[in-house]
Amino acid sequence: MHKQSNPSVINIEKAATNNTNFRTTIWTGPYSQMTLMCIPVCSDIGVEIHKENDQIIRIEQGTALVKLGKCKERLDLCYTVQKGDTIFIPAGNWHNIINVGRMALKLSSIYSPAHHKPGTIHITKEDAKKE
Repeated sequence: MHKQSNPSVINIEKAATNNTNFRTTIWTGPYSQMTLMCIPVCSDIGVEIHKENDQIIRIEQGTALVKLGKCKERLDLCYTVQKGDTIFIPAGNWHNIINVGRMALKLSSIYSPAHHKPGTIHITKEDAKKE
């Protein structure tokens, strides 16, 4: 893990594919933050909204179904994404990312502004729900 707010250089694809935690916060700056996620087969991140955070998600390994919408009960924008694809989620949009592939889904995510406490690690999805 890199020191928070210090300039850093990292191979994100390698770091993401090596990550086995549901969420690992790898860097937090004054205005943004990067996390890595590992979503098991047939699992998802869960329907969520960030009212004050833009989010950029890049798929580093696997295949996912992305659902987006303005209403929690109506995620009517759906896309199938795979390694190399990037999802831009403006603040105030409901979304879910579902692993529809045959291997763990690995992704990197940038929040602006930061969303999690620096150094946050959630080993499982259940750990993340406790936050």
